[in-house]
Amino acid sequence: MRKQMNFDFVGNKKKFALVSLCILVVGILCNIFLGAKMDIQFTGGSIIKYSYSGDISEQAVRDALNPVTNGNESLQFNYNVFAAGSDAAHNVLSVSVSDQHQLSSEDQQAMLSALKEAFPDAAMTQIESNSVEATMGREFFWKCMVAVVLASVLMLVYVAFRFRKIGGWSAGLVALVALLNDCLVSYFVFIIFRIPLDDNFVAVILTILGYSLNDTIVIYDRIRENRRQLGPKSDLATVVNLSLNQSFGRTLNTSIATFMAVTCVTVVALIYNLDSILSFSVPMMFGVLSGFYTSVFLASPLWVGLRSVMARHKAAKAEKQQNGKKKAAAK
Repeated sequence: MRKQMNFDFVGNKKKFALVSLCILVVGILCNIFLGAKMDIQFTGGSIIKYSYSGDISEQAVRDALNPVTNGNESLQFNYNVFAAGSDAAHNVLSVSVSDQHQLSSEDQQAMLSALKEAFPDAAMTQIESNSVEATMGREFFWKCMVAVVLASVLMLVYVAFRFRKIGGWSAGLVALVALLNDCLVSYFVFIIFRIPLDDNFVAVILTILGYSLNDTIVIYDRIRENRRQLGPKSDLATVVNLSLNQSFGRTLNTSIATFMAVTCVTVVALIYNLDSILSFSVPMMFGVLSGFYTSVFLASPLWVGLRSVMARHKAAKAEKQQNGKKKAAAK
């Protein structure tokens, strides 16, 4: 029979919180000095994709497009891409123009003509064109933020109701703090790896919220069962430590399996230059790691600390009332 772990999670909660705080500080500094890159889905603008053959120079592309874009473009090169319904691989140039107005059909035609003139042997062909108005981009961004906030609030209410017998609102509040930590870690990955914020960012955040909450709920379930077996007067720190040690193997195995699956997706996306997949899978990899860390090492231990503070506050308030009654009786 395998021996159960006996690690003091609650006793080391300050160390775990300090590690998380250091990560957040590094992320905040990166955000300050690097800043976030916003995709045209949020800022408005146009993205045009061209297929071509051979090698072309990035600076030569910028020089060719400058009369139309005024230097307000970003370039991305994908090599050996297989188009749908085609057996031949080709290279793809993506030109993103972030601006307050969409590129007109005349502008797009002028860009294609300029590229063909600059690279006559590259067989330059426009294969895709998407445009988003700036006002629509901002509206889409705020709708996404509302969706994230609404999901967070509903999760808080759900945890508070489901675990009301062990102090549901405090458990839900700590779980929400842990989830916000995971969301920030995922956001910082976008910042550090210079991945533009687009609809994949929202998908990552919502996925991490659900994934991390699931792990936290499993642990809370174990705490509730152990509290029922050991009795309501049992020491909360002892119950939480027991529950975390019992759940650790299951949570670790689940996280490893999820991480490996997302890693495989990332490797495939790297091989085939699928940037739309990478912008989801790379932040998800770090989000899964953060979700495991916060579920096991932060949420429940910090909940014990919060319950301890609430108990001391309640005891101090009761003592103050008692002293007030004694003084009133003495008079």
